[in-house]
Amino acid sequence: MTAYDPSADGAQMSFAKDMSYIDYLALDPILGAQHRKSDAHDEMLFIIQHQTSELWMRLALHELAIAREELADGNFPAVFKMLARVARIFEQLNSAWDVLRTMTPSEYTAFRDDLGKSSGFQSHQYRLIEFIFGNRNTSMMKMHAHRPELHHMLTQEIGRKSMYHVALDQLAGHLGVNFEPTAYRLDQPHEAHQSVMDAWTVVYEDPGKHWPLYELAEKLVDIEDYFRRWRFNHVTTVERIIGFKRGTGGTSGVKYLRKMLEVELFPELWHLRGQL
Repeated sequence: MTAYDPSADGAQMSFAKDMSYIDYLALDPILGAQHRKSDAHDEMLFIIQHQTSELWMRLALHELAIAREELADGNFPAVFKMLARVARIFEQLNSAWDVLRTMTPSEYTAFRDDLGKSSGFQSHQYRLIEFIFGNRNTSMMKMHAHRPELHHMLTQEIGRKSMYHVALDQLAGHLGVNFEPTAYRLDQPHEAHQSVMDAWTVVYEDPGKHWPLYELAEKLVDIEDYFRRWRFNHVTTVERIIGFKRGTGGTSGVKYLRKMLEVELFPELWHLRGQL
């Protein structure tokens, strides 16, 4: 059997003068960015797991930034598409834990000391995602003080309304209500407000009448659902690999991660279910 020759079908085979796949995606620096600090075989898995997670978070931030602008303009169809994509991104992030869990405690121990004080806890992109959603714990910014550009990025985010704040603007405008100023605190994690829950309840009691807001609420719940799963899988993976040791970044490890499971991004959207 004669080997297939793509050029016979018109495929371009020479890229001496044209942009190639490798060029377009800048694969040389990306694929050359895995620098192991040890000779341990499994360190490559650990590096790629976290690098690819950061790339997915980069896309999530891109989608969320535009979705917030579109939501402020009331362009619900575009917002729904982007939020659905963000939920799928977190599904991808969840699946990545399955790969990392193939690493055993013995294999991780072989290179753990080479990580120094570095930890996923220090991811500025993860912090930005939390801030955009509305979980704004300003004490978390201290670890980025040595990188002024990252600290400035987080400071800028705290100075503007979160995605949930913009959703509340749409909710209030649609129903003709006003929420207390404390529902719009920029520099603190959002806490449940009865007036906000009552307004969302109006939407849920008559979805047909308030369909765009109803769909918006469910898209936000979808995202938090996947976000919670990501956190849970993180806890499970860490406990499976290091047990209850302290994290490389100095946190209490599993105990800290379990505490983060209690965080609610959009509390009213969850609490109202009990009063419908």
